[in-house]
Amino acid sequence: MKVLVIWRLLTVGGVNAGWRNRSIYFKQQGIDTEFLYTTDHGGLHIMQDVAPVYLTKDEKEIINIIKKNAYDAIIVVDTGAAYKWIRKAKYQGPVIIEARTPELIKLMPHLTSFKGIQPDLIIVPSNYQKRLVSILTNDVPITVIYNGVDTSFFRALPIEEIDFNTAPTLPKEKKIIGWIGRLDKRKNWPMLIEVAKKIKSERSDIEIWIIGGAQSVQREEFKAAWHEEGLTDMIKWFPVIPYQQMPHVYAKIRESGGCTLATTKSESFGNTFIESMICGVPVVASRMMPVTELVPESETGLLFRGQNVDDAVTQLYQILDDRNVQQRMSQAAIDHVQQNFSIEAVADDYIQLLKKLGVDGGGG
Repeated sequence: MKVLVIWRLLTVGGVNAGWRNRSIYFKQQGIDTEFLYTTDHGGLHIMQDVAPVYLTKDEKEIINIIKKNAYDAIIVVDTGAAYKWIRKAKYQGPVIIEARTPELIKLMPHLTSFKGIQPDLIIVPSNYQKRLVSILTNDVPITVIYNGVDTSFFRALPIEEIDFNTAPTLPKEKKIIGWIGRLDKRKNWPMLIEVAKKIKSERSDIEIWIIGGAQSVQREEFKAAWHEEGLTDMIKWFPVIPYQQMPHVYAKIRESGGCTLATTKSESFGNTFIESMICGVPVVASRMMPVTELVPESETGLLFRGQNVDDAVTQLYQILDDRNVQQRMSQAAIDHVQQNFSIEAVADDYIQLLKKLGVDGGGG
């Protein structure tokens, strides 16, 4: 069986991290996954060691790729232009849509017209996203399949395995708050700046690590605010950390007695939540869907009201100031992800769906 995944953006974000995990598992089950992207945003290193990657905007080339490879299914992720390519390639196999963008206005162009293609199914990564998508379409069935995490790669590393010499390095006597993701409006870095200012005015035993953002649209605005607010001593920014180093980053946060913080305003899923938890790092985030689907409150992390800075800081202190709480949540987080979000559990659901659609390796 061979499937093609089409997505515009080759990023380092959750969609590609999720598909990386899924394609490794698919391969073990006899399913080959290939990827077609139109724009590289620094994510090639995540994908190229696991599956063939096509990177092109050339319509003729794309149509040719679809024609010559006899795919058993094509999966389109938030890419409205793909329907036209599929139609022009006269592709007859099943077409599955993945709706991943958590903002209605950005989702609309990919779901309001299928340009003559009749999709078999829409897959979404959370119940929250299902509600969103059902506003835009009512004639295609919608199924929830959570993102999975590769628990042989992302895991709570024992202390003797942790690479303490590679950046970011742990400072002495400080607890680490990790903030992971793009520096953009939706991930809401200005709130992080406010959280840091409040913490800095109250204590000196906490350091914040920002991981990622090298190619983010607002990186210059962030950099300016970071300097202007005098936070360069407290917030350490690591714009590029190799994907392979991330389990070590989480391990260092865990060892410091720390946690991760998300200030995001909206998510369709939230890969960093499950990555953090499987590595034994409790999560602090806003009490909203789909965070509430992923992070059981007071068990594997703590949730704050809306975008409330004071409440966020209160929740952070509850974890950072009580090693017993941090360690209890750490273990609960590992167990929770193992049971609900391991790649085996969620990728099997996807495979069953493909089989139901009659994808049996006969060629498209």
